[in-house]
Formats: sequence, structure tokens, C-alpha cells
Amino acid sequence: MTDLLLFTADLRVHDNPALAEAAGADRIVPLYVDDPRRRSNPNRRRFLLESLDDLRASLRDLGGDLVVRSGPTVEQVMKVAAATGARAVVCARDAGRFETQLRADLAEACETEGIAYRATAGPSAVEPGRLRPSGGGDHYKVFTPYWRAWSQARWRDVAAEVDRLRVPDLPESDDLRPEATEADLPPGGERAALARLDDWEASGYDSGRDDLAADRTSRLSPYLALGCLSARVLAADPRLPEAFVRQLCWRDFHRQVLAAFPALIDTPYKRNIEEDWDADLTALQAWRTATTGVDIVDAGMRQLLAEGWMHNRARLICAGYLTRTLGLDWRDGADHFARHLVDLDEANNWGNWQWTAGTGNDTRPNRGFNHERQAARFDPDRVYRRRWGCS
Repeated sequence: MTDLLLFTADLRVHDNPALAEAAGADRIVPLYVDDPRRRSNPNRRRFLLESLDDLRASLRDLGGDLVVRSGPTVEQVMKVAAATGARAVVCARDAGRFETQLRADLAEACETEGIAYRATAGPSAVEPGRLRPSGGGDHYKVFTPYWRAWSQARWRDVAAEVDRLRVPDLPESDDLRPEATEADLPPGGERAALARLDDWEASGYDSGRDDLAADRTSRLSPYLALGCLSARVLAADPRLPEAFVRQLCWRDFHRQVLAAFPALIDTPYKRNIEEDWDADLTALQAWRTATTGVDIVDAGMRQLLAEGWMHNRARLICAGYLTRTLGLDWRDGADHFARHLVDLDEANNWGNWQWTAGTGNDTRPNRGFNHERQAARFDPDRVYRRRWGCS
């Protein structure tokens, strides 16, 4: 019996439920499909290709390999399954409009071809839909009660480690090429993720995570976005403070919102809200190019352009300035972030943008926002602003 394992946002060999499930077959066909319909950008693509190289090396260490194809996912899965004689397809579940439709199409294609289809736990520590509010509803709309339920939930068991893989004769991979980018990006892959985790001094996170100059955040978000690290394992890591685990919970919170409301990327979550955004293209372009003249905003936007990443507090400041101060549409801001972020994650990016704009899960949608006060509090000595040439 040969199983085809479709990697998606789980590019690792440790605590990988889909890999553990497929490894029970006599032979396994590990496959990643570079689907052009999947949202990406040059920074994320370079990081992805490095992560795929790392995954291939890890699979080879286990006696396996990785087939990489480019094209529509279902079409490529069916071609590789036919070429290798695979009788089952295994992949991880995930939220989102594209992912949800992909799973439905894949299940239908497998049924047509007489191939078994099995979906396993996805990138969340706690799967979307597992936690339901006691008062009714299919998901939590407010974070704090979700955090309480999430903290008390029984998590899935860590997936069994795979010590050996057997593969049939595998078809050739397509040659994927990175797109040009000048951003200073972290190295991709599970090995780099584990090294970063070991090197990070987590003890200062609670008190310093909002300090823009200190840069005490983990910088693990790119690895979480592609599943190079297991969120479930991180959440139970005794080295990590509760403040960090709470951020992992935020990721799961947005993912369960996205699972219940796949239109999150372009439709207000609060569907009864009346949107009245300005259409000042000059102001929008100044924000995009870090030329607003507001030093704390321009510093954050310059970091995004230079690193494909931005400190979380700076993301809030830049998003708040665009939506609350300029009154510009959150979708334009989210799309710009999506064109640059190496840690692009649909649930987090659009979920946080909607939260900031007052169209999402913020219980105080009309809260005020003062970027000058934020700058004084989180960059009091202007070190962050000077670092990015905005003193």
C-alpha cells in the first residue's frame, strides 16, 4: 500500500500528524505542490523554497525524499498518485477560503479515482471547531473567553516520531525558482527554526515584548506560518512564558474565526457595520513607501520593506495610523502587508487588520488610537526610529 502525503503548511518532520499517519503505509510519496493560486510574495517564496530544501534533506535522512510540483494542487496530486500507484492521499486540515475549497475538491477527486482521502490535524495547537462557546455558536467571537477555554483544553497527543520511510520510484520534481528580493530574510526550514528557538532568550519576553528597540520578540512567526515549527509543541514548552503562549492562542483564535468566516480577507467580520473609508491615494502611497512624515510609522514601514517583517507593536501602530488616523481602508493595508511579509498568514494578517480597523473581533471597535503616545511609550529614547533612519 502506498500513501501520498501532501505537505501544505506543515513543512517539518517533528510532531507532524499527517506524516505520522502516512508513514504507517508500506510506502509513502511526500509531495508539495506550488500552487500559483496560493497567496504569496517574493519574501515568503524565498523562505518557502529554503524550507522545502530543508524538508527534503530531513526526509532523505529518514530514507525518503520530496517531490515538488508546480500547478493546480488537485491536478498535480492526481498525476503523482497515478504515477506512483498511491491508493490514499493524506494531508493536514487548515482554515481559509482556498484551503477549504482545496480539501473539498481533493476529496471529490479522490472519490472519483477510487483513492482514499484522510485529513489530519492542522497547524493549530487547538483545532478550529473544537472549542464552542457555552452560550451557543460555532466559534468564539471574543478572545478572553477563548483563551480561558483554550488554556483548559485537552490538546492532541504529540505525533509519533518517524524513524524510517520507504518510497516507491518517485517522479521528477519541478525546478522552482525564487523571485528577486532585497529583503534581509531569516533562513528557512525546520532546522533553522529549532536553532532560533534554542538561541532566543525567552525570559525577557514578558516585560520587553512591546519594546520596539529591544527586539525581544521570538521572530518565530515565519516558521509558524509554514509549519516549520509545531504550535502544539511550542505551547507546551516549559521554557516559554505564558505571555508567549498567549500569542500562540491568538493565532488559534484568528484561525477558528477564519474557519467560521472564510470571507475574512475582504468582508467585514461585523457584517452589520457601515464602512466609510476615505480614498486618498496620495496618503496611501506615502504610507506604503514610508514617507508619511510620521517618524514612528515610517520606521515600521521601513522595517517591513527591509526585512519582510515588522515588530508586532509597530504593526499595530502602522495599521492604526492607516485606519484610525487617515481613515483609509483596512483591505489596502492588509494587502500591502501581504505583498511583503515573510510570515504571511491569512488568519493572522487579516484577522489583526480587522481587529485594528474596528470591523473584526475587537470588543471596543471605536477605541481611540494615538501613534504619538504609542511612540513615547514603546520607543521613548527613539532608538527604533533612529535605527530605521526616522529620527
